[in-house]
Amino acid sequence: MPESTAPRASFKRIILKLSGESMSHAGERGIGVPEVMHIAGQVKLAHQAGCQIGLVVGGGNILRGSQFKGAGAGIQEATAHYMGMLATVINALALQDALESIGCQTRAMTAIKMDGVAEPYIRRRAKRHLEKGRIVILAAGTGSPFVTTDTAAAQRAMELEAEILMKATKVDGVYSDDPERNPHAMLYSELTYNAVREQNLRVMDSTAIAHCMEHKMPILVFNFRKDGNVLRAVRGEKVGTLISSKA
Repeated sequence: MPESTAPRASFKRIILKLSGESMSHAGERGIGVPEVMHIAGQVKLAHQAGCQIGLVVGGGNILRGSQFKGAGAGIQEATAHYMGMLATVINALALQDALESIGCQTRAMTAIKMDGVAEPYIRRRAKRHLEKGRIVILAAGTGSPFVTTDTAAAQRAMELEAEILMKATKVDGVYSDDPERNPHAMLYSELTYNAVREQNLRVMDSTAIAHCMEHKMPILVFNFRKDGNVLRAVRGEKVGTLISSKA
């Protein structure tokens, strides 16, 4: 379809949360170049539709702070969380280079100051980058331990005045049960924040859901592995599960 007649984005600005696991091959650790390039290609298509995009990346493919939890671990839990934040920076740098290799303008920003590799996260500067058409990659969570990258994504969505928080997953949306274990699990097309909390559905951590509920920030959970789904999501097409105050 010619670019001039292609459907434009329904959202002016979004925050897209990517898990660390999305950066690696299924069942493996580390960074997989094909996986990172696939994400970059999907994000570029959505960006070309006229959507301002901020990416929040996790670090679970490299290290999770929670894996050191418990007595006798030898590493304090707060320290482990900082290690996890640094893992998200590694992912952000990989994603930045992947995006720039296909012609996107980017800025990587970190909540922990490390001038040698990325800009410090400053809300006004991040908004300006978005307004100038740059894809902003937000790393190091909130910069504080004991806060998940899900909560960081919710906070950035509110700070940067995004219209919606999108969470990319490996399944088609939010199910009543784990679809990999229960073939009869039901896929929801829409849910309320309260339903997510009452049913203890594994969408995002409870703090992230509470923040979004308080500030009426809608959440879209969808399968990013399907080609074109990020573009469909920013166009407002029916994809995944929409979580809002109304269902």
